[in-house]
Amino acid sequence: MNFSYELDELIDLLVPRKVIGHTSFSISYIESLTKTKQRGISFLGNPKYKKDVATSQASVILLPMGLDLTPKENQCFLLFDNPSLALGKLCRDIEGKNCHHPDVGTHPEAIIDATVSIGQNVSIGPHVIIESNATIADNVIIMAGCYIGHGVKIGNNSVLYPSVKVMDFCEIGSRVTLFSGVVIGSDGFGYETMDGTHEKIPQIGNVVIEDDVDVGTNTTIDRARFSHTKVGKGTKIDNLVQIGHNVIIGNGCLIAAQTGIAGSTTIGNHVVIGGQVGIAGHINIPDEVMIAGKSSVANYKPKMGKILRGNPTMPINDANLFYVLRSRIPNLFDRVLKLEESLRELLSK
Repeated sequence: MNFSYELDELIDLLVPRKVIGHTSFSISYIESLTKTKQRGISFLGNPKYKKDVATSQASVILLPMGLDLTPKENQCFLLFDNPSLALGKLCRDIEGKNCHHPDVGTHPEAIIDATVSIGQNVSIGPHVIIESNATIADNVIIMAGCYIGHGVKIGNNSVLYPSVKVMDFCEIGSRVTLFSGVVIGSDGFGYETMDGTHEKIPQIGNVVIEDDVDVGTNTTIDRARFSHTKVGKGTKIDNLVQIGHNVIIGNGCLIAAQTGIAGSTTIGNHVVIGGQVGIAGHINIPDEVMIAGKSSVANYKPKMGKILRGNPTMPINDANLFYVLRSRIPNLFDRVLKLEESLRELLSK
């Protein structure tokens, strides 16, 4: 994206806690500390890259408070409590200036049932289909190729990227972002096996997405069997996540890519789930638990603590010890074989 900021503009926009140094260069690109040259801006988001600050040629570097570093000539350090958050604010400003915002109104190639209620300043793109009795609140953006089912409710200022599907009677809160390919309200995976035949159990519930939720590309959230599958306020879900029927997810959770959560599991508030985690059905995970990537959660007991890892999951310290000891198993076998050989020699004498 094209952009240009003078130093004074950056300071006014980002409001740093402290400014050290000065640069006469305008800023026109963002890059890592080691790749940025003059006219570039970078940041220190991870302390392990602190050494790269001294050699970086960036004209402006966003740094955390408390660092005792001196900028080069024609270089400026802007200090923040959270440099990564400050860079995010800059990126948001760049996005707002560069990205195309859909025009307010309904594209002539959209198909909208006469019973649909549409609020003010709504943008509806081409090839969108909105079925009967849906309600679209103010300032909603629905991009090309989306499908909105019967009786769906979408709250104000929500954004649906191209090819999102929201199936019948599901409810989307305010300021929700659904990225391309998301399916909300796909049919729950419910079957009963009789005499070797899998009989489909109708899933007649819905999905409720509360306010300020983000759902990543190609994530699917299944409708409940007869009640609600729910995602709580402020939860952020990555790409390619599968959430089964009747799952309840609390507020402020972070769920990384390729996680699968089986049906009727309850996730508490502010839970953090790493990538490729598998969570079995019908279990309860309490508030503020953290689950490391590629873990498999078959159950949860309070004695397991709040940080889990492994397959099956165990307390993080136990898991770390297990992985260290596992690497020593080949050496252990060698030692045992040598001891057995020594024992046979002793017995033979």
